[in-house]
Amino acid sequence: MRVDSWLWAVRIFKTRSQAQAACRGGHVRVDGDRAKPATLVGIGSRVVVTGGPQERTVVVQRPLRKRVGAPLAAQAMIDETPPPPPRVEQAAVPRRERGAGRPTKRERRDLTRLRGY
Repeated sequence: MRVDSWLWAVRIFKTRSQAQAACRGGHVRVDGDRAKPATLVGIGSRVVVTGGPQERTVVVQRPLRKRVGAPLAAQAMIDETPPPPPRVEQAAVPRRERGAGRPTKRERRDLTRLRGY
């Protein structure tokens, strides 16, 4: 079974054209080797898809010729993708207190009137 049509059938890519483009671009590896769209996969093949923030590793359980629903697609592969690293919380942006820093337009007008300009 072709790797591009299998990736499409198990819903890793939305269209087969996207799966082909990923293969041509070098974003898909089968058993450690860079895969072309027509590379054959079988039961037990390890497919690594890189793209986006992390790479996804799946093992072929069942070859599929047609696109199937999500529950059946999950049964056709074993997802060995490691969980994403925990998100690092960022400190809140410090806010200036009201009246501190640059005067507002209203405060500038009051200062101008006070100084007599």
